[in-house]
Amino acid sequence: MTDTLAKTLQKACRHLRRCDSRLAQLMKHVGPCTLVPGSDPFPSLARAIVAQMISTKVAKVISERLETALSPRGLTPAAVKKASEEKLRGVGLSRNKVLALKDLAERSINGQLPLDRLAEFDDEDAIASLTAVRGIGRWTAEMFLIFSLGRLDVLPVDDFGLRAGVRDLYQLSELPGRAALRSQGETWRPYRSIATWYFWRGRGWVPQSEE
Repeated sequence: MTDTLAKTLQKACRHLRRCDSRLAQLMKHVGPCTLVPGSDPFPSLARAIVAQMISTKVAKVISERLETALSPRGLTPAAVKKASEEKLRGVGLSRNKVLALKDLAERSINGQLPLDRLAEFDDEDAIASLTAVRGIGRWTAEMFLIFSLGRLDVLPVDDFGLRAGVRDLYQLSELPGRAALRSQGETWRPYRSIATWYFWRGRGWVPQSEE
């Protein structure tokens, strides 16, 4: 973790503790935020596609098989484009996921998805570019913003872990809906990504993380 990132996280945590006393209790229990964004864009998106609708454990196994099958190039756009559908299906991927990976690779190569320039886009423009790829929805795009681009103010209102964490911390009778979550999230601006990380970590699991 760089000094700049450490200072940013400290500033974010001071703000969140000050503006939300209940969240402050959760933060004290969890400890320091260890979010370190900057994961390699293409592998990050490819693994997110692999992980859809399956358990974390199974997704990790399939991702490892995929990288082995694509060696020595590894999980790159060129390797995915060159690989046959049969080879990709052979690691445990559904046909829809194979088609999604192929589309991701093709768009990355031809420039329709400018992975090297997405950091210059605002959040909504980046999400629009990402969700144009087959198999990538808004949640996956929001995870990319948090974990690859390091955006500090993303609130993934469809994320179950966040919704369940908010329900439990504020002792709600049911999972909050999108509107209620957005309203609550106004308290955490401009560090909603960091607040979300604490709700995830408080439940024991952070997406796209080895923690």
